[in-house]
Amino acid sequence: MPNDESLRTYGAHRKALELFDLVVADVSSLAREPALQRLVSQQFASADSVASNIEEGFGRGSCADYSRFLLIARGSAQETAGRYGRFKHWLPEPVVTARVTLCGEIIAILTASIRTLRTKPSEQ
Repeated sequence: MPNDESLRTYGAHRKALELFDLVVADVSSLAREPALQRLVSQQFASADSVASNIEEGFGRGSCADYSRFLLIARGSAQETAGRYGRFKHWLPEPVVTARVTLCGEIIAILTASIRTLRTKPSEQ
């Protein structure tokens, strides 16, 4: 299992924290529109879920648990990217493209990490 320092330096976690901050900056003003409140709330939740699941899996103490939580984080990153695609009606295209790209980077790191964790011998 990784140590505390490795969580702080883990690329997917750093990028997930960045993603959450960007989501807050990008869509907070849209929450004033009653028709968008649910969509904005879901975007906050899915972006938060990316970092939260990385953190929770890290804290579980086993490679198998960590792998499962990284898989959930990867799904949340995909959800966040998909919703950014739907936000194209309210956000500038360069913002949408940049955020979907960031989500793709997170997904790639998580996928590689999951593969690595799954190839480790089972823990007793």
